[in-house]
Amino acid sequence: MKVVNLKQAILQAWKERWSDYQWAINMKKFFPKGATWDILNLAEALLEQAMIGPSPNPLILSYLKYAISSQMVSYSSVLTAISKFDDFSRDLCVQALLNIMDMFCDRLSCHGKAEECIGLCRALLSALHWLLRCTAASAERLREGLEAGTPATGEKQLAMCLQRLEKTLSSTKNRALLHIAKLEEASSWTAIEHSLLKLGEILANLSNLQLRSQAEQCGTLIRSIPTMLSVHSEQLHKTGFPTVHAVILLEGTMNLTGETQPLVEQLVMVKRTQHIPTPLFVLEIWKACFVGLIESPEGTEELKWTAFTFLKIPQVLVKLKKYSHGDKDFTEDVSSAFEFLLKLTPLLDKADQRCNCDCTDFLVHECSKQGLLSEASVNNLVAKRKADREHAPHLKSGENANIQPNPSLILRAEPTVTNILKTMDADHSKSPEGLLGVLGHMLSGKSLDLLLAAAAATGKLKSFARKFINLNEFMTHGTEESTKAASVRALLFDISFLMLCHVAQTYGSEVILSESSTGAEVPFFETWMQTCMPEEGKILNPDHPCFWPNSTKVESLVALLNNSSEMKLVQMKWHEACLSISAAILEILNAWENGVLAFESIQKITDNIKGKVCSLAVCAVAWLVAHVRMLGLDEREKSLQMIRQLAGPLYSENTLQFYNERVVIMSSILEHMCADVLHQTATQIKFPSTGVDTMPYWNLLPPKRPIKEVLTDIFAKVLEKGWVDSRSIHIFDTLLHMGGVYWFCNNLIKELLKETRKEHTLRAVELLYSIFCLDMQQVTLVLLGHILPGLLTDSSKWHSLMDPPGTALAKLAVWCALSSYSSHKGQASSRQKKRHREDIEDYTSLFPLDDVQPSKLMRLLSSNEDDANVLSSPTDRSMRSSLSASQLHTVNMKDPLNRVLANLFLLISSILGSRTAGPHTQFVQWFMEECVDCLEQGSRASILQFMPFTTVSELVKVSAMSSPKVVLAITDLSLPLGRQVAAKAIAAL
Repeated sequence: MKVVNLKQAILQAWKERWSDYQWAINMKKFFPKGATWDILNLAEALLEQAMIGPSPNPLILSYLKYAISSQMVSYSSVLTAISKFDDFSRDLCVQALLNIMDMFCDRLSCHGKAEECIGLCRALLSALHWLLRCTAASAERLREGLEAGTPATGEKQLAMCLQRLEKTLSSTKNRALLHIAKLEEASSWTAIEHSLLKLGEILANLSNLQLRSQAEQCGTLIRSIPTMLSVHSEQLHKTGFPTVHAVILLEGTMNLTGETQPLVEQLVMVKRTQHIPTPLFVLEIWKACFVGLIESPEGTEELKWTAFTFLKIPQVLVKLKKYSHGDKDFTEDVSSAFEFLLKLTPLLDKADQRCNCDCTDFLVHECSKQGLLSEASVNNLVAKRKADREHAPHLKSGENANIQPNPSLILRAEPTVTNILKTMDADHSKSPEGLLGVLGHMLSGKSLDLLLAAAAATGKLKSFARKFINLNEFMTHGTEESTKAASVRALLFDISFLMLCHVAQTYGSEVILSESSTGAEVPFFETWMQTCMPEEGKILNPDHPCFWPNSTKVESLVALLNNSSEMKLVQMKWHEACLSISAAILEILNAWENGVLAFESIQKITDNIKGKVCSLAVCAVAWLVAHVRMLGLDEREKSLQMIRQLAGPLYSENTLQFYNERVVIMSSILEHMCADVLHQTATQIKFPSTGVDTMPYWNLLPPKRPIKEVLTDIFAKVLEKGWVDSRSIHIFDTLLHMGGVYWFCNNLIKELLKETRKEHTLRAVELLYSIFCLDMQQVTLVLLGHILPGLLTDSSKWHSLMDPPGTALAKLAVWCALSSYSSHKGQASSRQKKRHREDIEDYTSLFPLDDVQPSKLMRLLSSNEDDANVLSSPTDRSMRSSLSASQLHTVNMKDPLNRVLANLFLLISSILGSRTAGPHTQFVQWFMEECVDCLEQGSRASILQFMPFTTVSELVKVSAMSSPKVVLAITDLSLPLGRQVAAKAIAAL
């Protein structure tokens, strides 16, 4: 008999009562080669025939079971066929289908093409929906049965449904496949959520507690599917977190003017990568602030720290609140952090002693203002600290009632900054005397530093500087003016000039520079600062054209300085005088050296220069500093003597208003300017003292010691101590400047690889990450683009990658990569902008864009002639053949960091595919594990998008990585191709 279709074949088998294996043999005869059983829909045809009557046909069902066991039909086709049955009133049929599901629902697999694996995901989703509908129908029947007094049948079927649901969902592999299916078919997932709600309503009144709890458990498992990647355990066995501590110390010491957002993002990154619970995280921030306050040098640094702690950190916490889930929880966490902080009595006592007040009180109230603490918490915390302070009588006696504590001064300075900014907005020509009164008041005592610190901590320093630049520009020249108006103009020019110099030296010149707009005229002060002002690491050319203006102006200035008894003020063009003074000083120096002028004349000239406006003296010394650098040892004496003459104040009654206040700022500016040159020439100049060290972090390196020794020494000390202090941060920064990024990073990584104890390596990683924050972008490029490839491709270095240093290095590399990748879209911080860049190597030649010529890295990989099998022909795995998610997202590959990441993942892929295993293979596994561990749910644009899709199948072969969650984590599930790769890898597990 010739069989035309499946249905006829099945009916014939039934009529003739074939056994299952006989049926299988005959089917293969009826349908030779060609189409597979799935294409012919065998599973569906068998079920259709088996389910015709009120009870299932056992013979045809046995054929289906045989087909499943012998893999004639795929699991996905069976699941799809089952999910089409919807007559839940036929109990025996439903139970038969549940029994069929029982055969394989906890061991699904598929070894076919990616499309077939995605088909399995979809079929499983349909089957889950069917199971939920079936469970709901059984529960409804049970409810009706209970009302009619016949509960037994419904209960048995409901138990069967829930058992299959539990069995299906308890497999992580199945949940991972459902996770992919949910992303493939969002509408089907919505239907599942509706069914789940409906089931919950039906079961709410169920008296059988066992069945109810089983149903709730299944519901929880289903709801966990969309978020199965975001579950991380928090570290509860640790109380100190050196990275958070160091990041805060680094910001407070070196980057008060930086915006809060990058700091917040960096802190969130640290919190996530290290799984730190929120209360301990906030506590660590406060601890670092108090340590910074206690160890800050007296003067400006102390005020900076006070502003950072009391003004900036509450703002940072407000932004951190947005990253935490639920406002209420965050205020509770902040309250818990303060509770922990109150237990650190010695730390708080020392801070209170240093600040001459109850610091906790100020801080708690400041947090309350920002909505970070409830009224009840504030009262409770303040009362606890007050009671604690009663036991420390030395605090009470030490507090001087006459001295205003810095925290209260800083908090009062903040609204004053806003008022001054408003005053500065007024028309300068209308009431210059009123403005002069305001500015004069700002100069007295430590007012200026207080206001600048408050402005810096609240992000207003840039607009503050801009207003002073505009004022300075406005005062450069006056038209017909009286003597009084001329002296007010001179004073306003001078005070604004000195303030701007002071801001540039204290907070960095970036604060002053405007965003370059083409065509706009650059103000005088900006021009002068960029070309003529000495700064650390900036070498000036004394013969630069900026120092040589119009010769007639220079001659008239020399004559004015030499002949008149004092400086004229009326209609004086101050910007021209400031630019001409360098050439005038050279004339005067030459005249002095050639005996034309005597020392008395020089004294008279220097008195004239500094007598009325201090800014002329600042401009003169700026040029002299550049000039002295160019002179031989025996030629420097007169230039240095002239600096000495200009540095001291003029003792005369004929000076303009606020002279003493201006001289204090001037001498601090000159001291900063001359520091390098005086150090190089071993000269000492006594600057009028203000009683505090104006340059506390200058020249910290020990003399006559190789910098490598200094680096290893300071790192050993920091590691032993377990945390980084402000002084060490400055030493590391100086060493980074001197040695360059590659030298700095390479030597510190060598130190890390020497560690052999696990707890030491972990601490070293936490500290190194925070030290690398000095210039994270450049360090990451060096670490991932040079140091790691060097270690991974040189078999003689593989031994250094053993555990524990290897695990630690993998952790550090991932932290740096994630940190740089998440922040490199934003702006570099001012601290990093001012670093002198040395191009270690051109990353474009290192990793070329076109695939025609193998990149340097790939040549490096394939050049191991001694051991040809080390890496399987990586040159074949060019960027084009190793397709990755980043290419589908069209990431800009001209960006150095993107290139370095892409090539590192190519190298990783190459190592995994090679035939040689070793510590380097183990290192790659640790690297990938750390990537998964630090992954943020939903952040698809992570560094893993640079990994070639082919790497996934290689990784799954590594036993530690062969888990469904790992596969979901390392593939980009937002892309259809990513979902296919993940489905294929998981279905084959």
